[in-house]
Amino acid sequence: MTIKRPSRRTILTLLAVAGLSLVLDLVFGAFRIIRTDGGEGWQTTDSLPLPTPSGDSAVSVEAAIANRRSRREYGDRVLSRHELGQLLWATQGITERTTGFRAAPSAGALYPLEVYVVVGDPGVEDLENGVYRYRPEAHELARGSTGSVQSELQAAALDQESVGAAAIDIVVCAVDERTTQKYGERGRRRYVPMEAGHAGENLYLQAESLGLATVSIGAFRDERVRDIVGGPANQRPLYIFPVGGRT
Repeated sequence: MTIKRPSRRTILTLLAVAGLSLVLDLVFGAFRIIRTDGGEGWQTTDSLPLPTPSGDSAVSVEAAIANRRSRREYGDRVLSRHELGQLLWATQGITERTTGFRAAPSAGALYPLEVYVVVGDPGVEDLENGVYRYRPEAHELARGSTGSVQSELQAAALDQESVGAAAIDIVVCAVDERTTQKYGERGRRRYVPMEAGHAGENLYLQAESLGLATVSIGAFRDERVRDIVGGPANQRPLYIFPVGGRT
């Protein structure tokens, strides 16, 4: 039996269709990931701008590194919006607008981290108690649930008192699919946790330069923490950082 060889036009047509299919899959695959970043409860237009981050400090990098400590006791002073903005910028803020590069390094510049703020007591000036999500692109907060949930977060963190005593708690979650779509399982097991560590150290050093206190917490009930901040099922909490004034 003679097998007819496909024409050049047929081959080019098939390649074009395959290429278009791949592009569409990448586009809509990325859209699916982005669309679920904040969960259904975060499809909100209610945003709160944060003060522009400052680029200088009276505390040197060397001094911040030398003095950095995990601090679990906090004073009762209210944090300023500027301080909150600086903490969030250091954790995941944009440092180069043309590229979208952020303060913490990310494998493939895929940025799988999502950052939430639980505002409790004494809290932040002119900011209601509740849960907020940080939007790095606009350096702003999206408002989530209102009312204090610090006691619930403390219970989810195995009743660690620092979580309930801080002015705020910064919760870092990961959307693994953003990294695994390029790096596979290695991304989930290695690159994403590494990135959370980079962001966490930035937060520590920024807190030190502002004269604030914080501690990194990894012992908590993941699903309960995710429910409290309103994150979708594809996010996994990696850190809780209570932050407050020094005692």
